[in-house]
Amino acid sequence: MATIKPFRAVHYNSEKIEDLSLVMSPPYDVINEQEQEILEKKSPYNFVRIDLAKENSADSKNDSRYTRSKEIYEEWLKKRILIQDDKPGIYFYKQDYKAQGQKHSRLGFISLMKLEDEKDSKVFPHENTHAHAVEDRLKLLTSLRASLSCIFVCYSDKGNKVEKIFQSHLLSQKPLIDVEDKDNVQHRVWALTDPVLINEINETVAGQHIFIADGHHRYKVAQQYRQQQLLAQGTKSSDHPAYDYVMTYFTNIDSKDLQIFPMHRIVKGFPENINFLEEFFRMDKVKTKEDLLILLAQAGKNENAFGLYKREGMWLMRLKNKMLINEYVTEGSRDYKNLDASILKAFVFDRVGIKSDKIVYTKDSQELIQMVHGHQADAGFILNPVKISQLKAIALNGEKMPPKTTYFYPKVLSGLTVYQLD
Repeated sequence: MATIKPFRAVHYNSEKIEDLSLVMSPPYDVINEQEQEILEKKSPYNFVRIDLAKENSADSKNDSRYTRSKEIYEEWLKKRILIQDDKPGIYFYKQDYKAQGQKHSRLGFISLMKLEDEKDSKVFPHENTHAHAVEDRLKLLTSLRASLSCIFVCYSDKGNKVEKIFQSHLLSQKPLIDVEDKDNVQHRVWALTDPVLINEINETVAGQHIFIADGHHRYKVAQQYRQQQLLAQGTKSSDHPAYDYVMTYFTNIDSKDLQIFPMHRIVKGFPENINFLEEFFRMDKVKTKEDLLILLAQAGKNENAFGLYKREGMWLMRLKNKMLINEYVTEGSRDYKNLDASILKAFVFDRVGIKSDKIVYTKDSQELIQMVHGHQADAGFILNPVKISQLKAIALNGEKMPPKTTYFYPKVLSGLTVYQLD
């Protein structure tokens, strides 16, 4: 069963850092080199300096990006740039943002979640992990003995019990953190230390299926770190020490404000002549991007549909015959086979030999159009977002979605809370 636990978070000291927006950063895995430079120039205390320290050509075991992260982290603690709360708590986290012109407000909370043996676990991932990324984060965790960012999970709360606790006890209070990021998302954090209310939240979450939305690598790292610690102690279990838990952001899967963005495909080496697509798809030419997005959303309610953008024009593609899915999508359950990403791969990319290294993924349809228009790619495929019901079904099947299938928006900022394992 899912078990939450309050913790004494390490966070920025607002008495030392007047403008917290200068020190927060996006998750490490969405930061490119250019963005890293911009973040570092914002402040000598930007979180990216710990979370994503730069490599040097002269790096060694005793002097590496991981040891430098540790030195910086310890220095900031010593200078009280970072401070640790006296009381354990859970940290409510509210993000106000716009998506497709509509205002949204996603509420969640950050706490610890107990790690469970895989055979007993009710925590369900939906993406595969990559060994090199896990190794990188494991080295960082081992060096700092501190978890720098949350995994992002969903639970069910149809009665909005957790939200009601927040509204009754915290909403009117001044937040611990209040910042706006470059995408105009407002991030606010409040600490809840009342053990009675924390227990009520734990009871709401306990026994539920928990679905990992983002942070699959961080979850794997937490599992591996725990295993390492148990092996070092020569035991198979523990009395719930710090490494039995992973810092976790929880949000309500039943909320209308939980947004999943689609991940579009930008393709190099795609054939100039697209007539072959008509074998399996109804191809309707569309005049504008706006029209295409409207038609795609409408079609996606009942059909497997895609938008195709080429320099010669744009088309709405609708699969003609669903009966062919089982024949052409040869792996996975029915739920997996019916994913748009699975169908696009089987009916289009595999037929023309498009490998994953020829595909660029983006959540931004405008970026897709610009790359194709600028001759950086030959074609772009615009997808509908994955439905929550699809994510749940595939996760419960014990399956993993194709790479880059989901993009949960907005991302959870790095630098809000740190989980110190010592």
